[in-house]
Amino acid sequence: MSDKTAQERDFLSGKKIGGKNPFFLIAGPCVMENRDLLDRVCAEMVEITTELGIPYVFKSSFDKANRSSVTSYRGPGIVEGVKNLEFIKQKYNVPVLTDIHETSQVGPLKDVIDMYQIPAFLSRQTDLIAESAKTGKWVNVKKGQFLAPSDCRHIKTKIQESGSEKYMVTERGTTFGYGNLVFDGRTVPILHSYDIPVVFDATHSAQLPGAAGNITGGQREYIPSMTRSAVALGIEGIFMEVHPDPSKALSDATTQYPLSEIKSLLKELVGLDRYVKQEILNR
Repeated sequence: MSDKTAQERDFLSGKKIGGKNPFFLIAGPCVMENRDLLDRVCAEMVEITTELGIPYVFKSSFDKANRSSVTSYRGPGIVEGVKNLEFIKQKYNVPVLTDIHETSQVGPLKDVIDMYQIPAFLSRQTDLIAESAKTGKWVNVKKGQFLAPSDCRHIKTKIQESGSEKYMVTERGTTFGYGNLVFDGRTVPILHSYDIPVVFDATHSAQLPGAAGNITGGQREYIPSMTRSAVALGIEGIFMEVHPDPSKALSDATTQYPLSEIKSLLKELVGLDRYVKQEILNR
């Protein structure tokens, strides 16, 4: 169990994160396959998170620029992506997040999204991080699989020097040899020691990069146990990609979590989260 959590701070939609506050959830389909999929997933996630009292942020990608194969589906592009996110935000009144890969994508998204997400492979790209931070939006940086937790303090500094205090880092496993990732629980207390809110990426941490030839493999069966471990460390948020039929997903088919199973897992995690944060902060 971690010795501390990140300090309490204002979040989205009047919520707070850090301290004893409950974890928030970033969830949605990996990539924007079609609007009907986004609509279905968001509708169910809003119902579930409202019932369980979990602050919710909808996520989906308009472009998966780091696919293993050049022939893999990448998404509809930024123009259609903006329209999709506007549709979700207006219909369900939820904060929305998407990932970006170039500084030119910051501007077109500024008036639509509530959080920018920096992909793990771009976690050291200063211009991308700085331009996102200058918008005044939250910036969620995926910790590179190659990056030591202590080096994430530089990410925080880049965002602060861009005039923002809205930063968080997502842990998604560390490269362990070829084709394997390992979640190192020491990451959470290390990031907390720099007062960085921590999100645990429950689905990408189960990936086996390149293990399926020209696509990324994964071990979905370990998602619940790894997420329980992360919640037991007092994290501020959870990231999960969810799909009604993961086997037919156009991206990350081996690790997206079944939409039909997520409620039972979240109910368990909510109870664990409440217990752990009370224990940490009552010491």
